[in-house]
Amino acid sequence: MRFNDKVVIVTGGGTGIGASISEQFAMEGAHVVVAQRRMVNIRNVTHIFADLCVPDHCERVIQQTIQQFGKLDVLVNNAGIMLEAGIGDMSLESWEKVMALNLTAPFLLCKHAIAYLKETNGSIVNIGSIEGLSSNPKHSAYCASKAGVHAMTKSIAVDHGEDGIRCNAVAPGWIDTDLNVDFIESMPNSTTFRKDIGKIHPIGRTGKPSEIAALVCWLASEEASFITGQVFVADGGRMAKLSLPM
Repeated sequence: MRFNDKVVIVTGGGTGIGASISEQFAMEGAHVVVAQRRMVNIRNVTHIFADLCVPDHCERVIQQTIQQFGKLDVLVNNAGIMLEAGIGDMSLESWEKVMALNLTAPFLLCKHAIAYLKETNGSIVNIGSIEGLSSNPKHSAYCASKAGVHAMTKSIAVDHGEDGIRCNAVAPGWIDTDLNVDFIESMPNSTTFRKDIGKIHPIGRTGKPSEIAALVCWLASEEASFITGQVFVADGGRMAKLSLPM
C-alpha cells in the first residue's frame, strides 16, 4: 500500500491508460480523483467533471480536490487528444485544440498544484509519448504537444526540486487501449496487422495499459525518490530498433 491515504489526481483517468493508472493507485490505498468530462465507472474513485480545454476548469479541479481531501500528493497529467493532419492541411483551430488539452492543461494544472505539492513533497507524472521524440505521419500537432510536455517536465523538475517536488514523464509507445484495439479490429485482416505491429517491437508485442500504470505509480512512489526530470520511454524497444527494407 505505497499510497495509503495519499491524494492523487489523474486527468482523463476513466478510460484507456488513465483508467489503469487510476485503478492501480486506488488498489494501493490512494484517494483517486479523476478529472474529465465523461462519468467514471471505477470503484473507489472520485469524479470531478472538467473540460480541461477550459482554463478555469483546470484550477477548479485542484481547488475541489483540496476542499474535499485537504491536500494533494500526486498529479498525473494523462488526458490527451490526437488530430491527424500535416502542417499544410491543419487548421489553426485544430492545432489550438490539441495544444489546449495536451500542453496548456498540464501547464495550468501544474501551476495551480505547485503550492499544495510543496506541502506534501509531492510528485508530478506527465504522460508524454514516443511521438514527442519521433513522429508518425500527419501527427505534427500531437508530436509538438508531447515534445512540449517532455520539456516542461524537465523545467518543473529543475525549478521545483528545491521545494521537494519531483516531476517525471512517461513516453508510451503502442499500447492496447480500447481505441487501438478497435483500430486493429477494423483492419481487413486484423490478425496479420496485429502480427505486423508486433514485429516492429523487439519484445514481440504491443504494450498493456497496466504496464504504463505500473511505471507511473513507481515514479510517484518513494521508491523513485532520487529520480526527477526524466522521460521514461515504455515502447517494447520500438525506438531502439532500426528499420529494415521490406
